[in-house]
Amino acid sequence: MTATDTPPADRIVVVGAGMAGHRLAQQLARHGTDREIVLLAEEEHPPYNRVLLAEVLAGRYAPEVAALAGSEPQVERRHTRVVRIDREQRQVLCDDGSAIAYGDLVLATGSNPVLPPLRGLFDDSRTGRERHALPNGVFAFRTMADCADIDAYLPGVAQAVVVGGGLLGVSAARALAARGVQVVLAHQGEHLMERHLDPEAGALLRTHLTDLGIEVHTECRVRSVLTEDRTVTGVELADGFRLAAGLLVVAVGVRPRTGLAEAAGLETRRGVVVDDLLRTSDPHIHAVGDCAEHRGVLYGLAGPAQEQADLLARRLADPAGAPADLAYTGSRLLTRLTLTGPDRAPLDLAAFGETEPAGSEDRVIRLADAARGTYRKVIVRRDEHGGDRLVGGVLLGDLGTVGTLAHTWEGDEALSAHPLHLLTATTQSSTTPGGTR
Repeated sequence: MTATDTPPADRIVVVGAGMAGHRLAQQLARHGTDREIVLLAEEEHPPYNRVLLAEVLAGRYAPEVAALAGSEPQVERRHTRVVRIDREQRQVLCDDGSAIAYGDLVLATGSNPVLPPLRGLFDDSRTGRERHALPNGVFAFRTMADCADIDAYLPGVAQAVVVGGGLLGVSAARALAARGVQVVLAHQGEHLMERHLDPEAGALLRTHLTDLGIEVHTECRVRSVLTEDRTVTGVELADGFRLAAGLLVVAVGVRPRTGLAEAAGLETRRGVVVDDLLRTSDPHIHAVGDCAEHRGVLYGLAGPAQEQADLLARRLADPAGAPADLAYTGSRLLTRLTLTGPDRAPLDLAAFGETEPAGSEDRVIRLADAARGTYRKVIVRRDEHGGDRLVGGVLLGDLGTVGTLAHTWEGDEALSAHPLHLLTATTQSSTTPGGTR
């Protein structure tokens, strides 16, 4: 196809074949749309479930286990990188020289790992791409390629440092520990996973990691990467203390990939701004997943990405027949994580909604059992009708109540009994880890 072709109105082009883009293409096909579907994949690996990356790194699953179902026959998958969007001609230009016209374009470009400005991380003596090449033995932890690179480098590594104690950093640390590596986890925050956990739950998580043999440092800022011949040998902390390391994993967060959207003149803030129909500032271009910013919120989790993809698929599969009130109003986040170790029972973790009270009128109900290593906490808020509503919570250890809590929270209905009953009721139902990164 050339740049002079007339853009076919019935073609949907999806940029990005991660979990969001793959899900969208699959759902479009399953809705029986007559429109042509083109999925543009930049990664060499087939689509995979990134929730399972830590299990792959730990050696518990082969990469093939994390693979998602293959594309439907109706979906045309191409391995290429989009370098520019031509909104006037309604086409995307790719690094292989091709130009692909679209009727509707969907950006599912995901996010990139944040690489902090640590001294020694980049080579200031070089320019261009070479300047940003990481030292040997330094890795991000975001993709299947990252897992493969870390796995290939591991033989002979005795000690590793993981920078970042969020969901990805904790997952990477316990995966490396499972491989028999001595791991030091350095986190700048006051407690681990502060985006999801309160201090009490963070302390229990720290104890669990310590019992797995992981050395945990919080309120600890790494300022320099130490290298010899551009191969990592350790890190230096802000107080001057040095930690030896044969491998360094940087997991301090992610940043939405907005470069294509910005260059095309679309509205961006932290992400690509979308409305309740998941449209960008150009009505022919949509965005879903990690790159999309909806009502000021960047979700960065698998669950919301799938919800957005499912809704957009219904709208694009049959634009004329889609219900007028079919809109995305946001996602309610439930994050689940299971931390396993070779010599002890796994620790289950769940967090949803607001994990800290917003004001003095919010009620906090806690149940903790230090001997069993369990912790349950919910936040209850009085509504305008005088009823109590569950607005969030944190659970560690026994998650027997998570199904009941999640159902109550997602229903957003007034509680019919004292909130304490929610923390003691058990359920056999399971919930999908839709919020897990």
